Amino acid sequence: MDALLAATFLLACAVSVALMTLWMHKGRRDRGKGVPGLKALVVLLAGAAALGGSVVGMIALRGEAAAPINDSGRFIGSEPPGRFALPSFALRDDSGALIRSTALRGRVTLLTFLDTQCTESCPIIARQIVSTIDLLGMSERKRVIAIAISTDPAEDTPASVQSFLVRHRAAGKLHYLVAPEESLRPLWKRFLILSSLESGKDSLHSAPVRIYSGEGVWLATQHVGVDLTPENLAKDIRTALENEG
Repeated sequence: MDALLAATFLLACAVSVALMTLWMHKGRRDRGKGVPGLKALVVLLAGAAALGGSVVGMIALRGEAAAPINDSGRFIGSEPPGRFALPSFALRDDSGALIRSTALRGRVTLLTFLDTQCTESCPIIARQIVSTIDLLGMSERKRVIAIAISTDPAEDTPASVQSFLVRHRAAGKLHYLVAPEESLRPLWKRFLILSSLESGKDSLHSAPVRIYSGEGVWLATQHVGVDLTPENLAKDIRTALENEG
């Protein structure tokens, strides 16, 4: 039952993001390609269904279905049903530094997925994360790290990443991780997200802002247009920090 609930939860989130993204595109043009319609929706829903199936498989294989559902309501963001660990990775950021998931232990991690060519959610997410970090005290900042993983490595060149970070005042505050497509595809799957490379649209991809504990446990998620604000994100970060002791 827990596996089914988890799959349903994530499927519902993916569908909601798909519909919200299509609504945001209404009356707009994405890099001259026109407004995404039925084809784009089908791509997203198919990806959502695949992600739901992946969750069931992951839980069944790892025995995570027995984990208790967190219904404490401590976080403003939505809390995942069950205990999900941060997938392992080792990727280089915009400065060339190697960021390993194992090295994040002991720090609360903000993790999102961006495309430098995205004109919808990505600029908002970058600015919200920067504003959130500005709200934190110096001691809090030392215990938090913000990471973005590319959803389109072909277009996220070093130059485009640097331009994006500077444009949104995120340089030095947001680690932008990029790797070859063959390295990122399995990682997207483990994170249960749909990339812009897969959707074929720069602004059409999963864009959650997830909070992971110092132990690497997924605690909560906020979304653009739903609950993501600097104040809300700072509140959830502080809740996570309090739990670290």
